[in-house]
Amino acid sequence: MALKKEFAQYLETREKMAMPAPWQMTMEEYRFRTLPNVDFIGVPEPIFSVEHRVISGPNAYLPIRIYRPSDEPDLPVMLYLHGGGWVIGNMDGFEPTVRSLSNKGNFVVVQVQYQKAPEHPFPSPFNDCYAALEWIVKNAGVLKINANKIGVGGDSAGGNLAAAVALKARDTGLVDLAFQMLVYPCTGHDSDLPTAKSNAEGFGLTSKVMRWFESQYAPNESDLNNPYAFPAYSKDLTNLAPAIVVTAEFDPLADDGRLYANSLEKAGVVTIFKEYEGAIHGFNALAGVAQEVATQVQQFLADGINSFLSK
Repeated sequence: MALKKEFAQYLETREKMAMPAPWQMTMEEYRFRTLPNVDFIGVPEPIFSVEHRVISGPNAYLPIRIYRPSDEPDLPVMLYLHGGGWVIGNMDGFEPTVRSLSNKGNFVVVQVQYQKAPEHPFPSPFNDCYAALEWIVKNAGVLKINANKIGVGGDSAGGNLAAAVALKARDTGLVDLAFQMLVYPCTGHDSDLPTAKSNAEGFGLTSKVMRWFESQYAPNESDLNNPYAFPAYSKDLTNLAPAIVVTAEFDPLADDGRLYANSLEKAGVVTIFKEYEGAIHGFNALAGVAQEVATQVQQFLADGINSFLSK
């Protein structure tokens, strides 16, 4: 299918902005230039409540936001981990996305502001996210959530972190997660995958930038095959939470998600997979660019999660 008109226009707008490559700027400038733009991410929809809190991480205090679609007790909960290549991004940029998911799915969502590379490379962001899951499990009563219906999810680098957190939750026995939601996740670092080549340039995220992100997150060669850094290299995917995996047709990471979904299925994990034709990386968080597409994928994700929760 051809690239959807909305995304083609968005890419033209980005091209006119002529932003330097990440490695051509200071990290401060890069983060400033990539702050959320409401014209791109859309306007957050109303929700029953948003609570701002701070929790203790392994080596830092971590801001979190708790989104409730209603005051109904005993709702399921999703720990949501935002994207941004482990380097940029924040909770504000995914505010429309998580509010929409919470309302459509009728579950609580918890966002966490994990620390970023390169100042805090692997395993710091991963450890922060796992600590947030531990906090949710420990405080299920205080949060008035259903302790038997806890899941994880995220977009892009957040999908990577969600998949890794799901692995560790299984390994440690912390909690039997009810689901994992992986939206165009970076699961490995194989630059030879077909879509890493066919979608290498011209669709927003480039393969070259993706490789740079990975080098910031996992600068030590010893981490490259660590499944908590890149879950695709796990030798055992059995007994993981059921997964819903979404990819975009014009995304260098499309094969990362597709192949990981295939591996989960082969390991006996119940998996829902869908690739959105004509879409680019990041489309789940581009409601200002393509409202209809973002709404469709968020409804699909919410319905898929609820299909797991109902079993």
